[in-house]
Amino acid sequence: MAKLLEDMARLQNQIKSAMAYPVTVGILAVIVFFAMTIFLIPVFAGIFESLGAELPALTKFMLYLSGIMRSWKILIPIVGFSGLVFGIKQYYKTPIGRLHIDKFLLKMPLFGDLNEKSAVARFCRVFGTLTRSGVPILTSLEIVCNTVGNKVIANAVAEAQSEIQQGGMMSLALQNANVFPQLAIQMICIGEETGELDAMMMKVADFYEDEVEQAVKALTSVIEPLMMVLIAGMVGVILLSMYLPMFAIFDQVV
Repeated sequence: MAKLLEDMARLQNQIKSAMAYPVTVGILAVIVFFAMTIFLIPVFAGIFESLGAELPALTKFMLYLSGIMRSWKILIPIVGFSGLVFGIKQYYKTPIGRLHIDKFLLKMPLFGDLNEKSAVARFCRVFGTLTRSGVPILTSLEIVCNTVGNKVIANAVAEAQSEIQQGGMMSLALQNANVFPQLAIQMICIGEETGELDAMMMKVADFYEDEVEQAVKALTSVIEPLMMVLIAGMVGVILLSMYLPMFAIFDQVV
């Protein structure tokens, strides 16, 4: 059981680290953007005003944006975003809200496939460990419902539990739920037919845990340069907007 908890924590940490990186870099980019817009641009604005320089459209826009960020108007998007985050958290606490958000987490761009594979691996690992330890299948499914970490997956497992109680096959219920990958369902079906469900569940868990590890590495290798390009582009636009009028002034002097 200790090994099971260790594997689950490791898998969860891999996904959290993959999702935390773009969020952290995004927050850093926002801080840099605010700092440059609030403190750097006004310095250049004073210089342009004293020289009477003709400002290009990009520079005028950045000066306008800087003025907004240094006024009370900046509170509007901040309060709006904070209210949105609070509303989502409160909505997630409701049964229907958790179902909708968990469904989105399985379908969201970039991370949806990662979340799905992680949930499948967690389900198979816990179920396989419990049944291998002699816990009855129905009891194992009930435990899995409370530990799988995703309401959509938990509902699919609950349907499988009901199907087994009626003498059906778990793989059929999971397939009807349209949540689990087809490969996982096929392997679970083979395990049921051969009477080695626990062993097959462990193999499915191993497979999808490896898939998650590879996906995290691939995702990180793609996100890192993209975030660097984003920050460099943002800083470049700000600097360009400040230096364009200076080039015009130099041309007039020459």
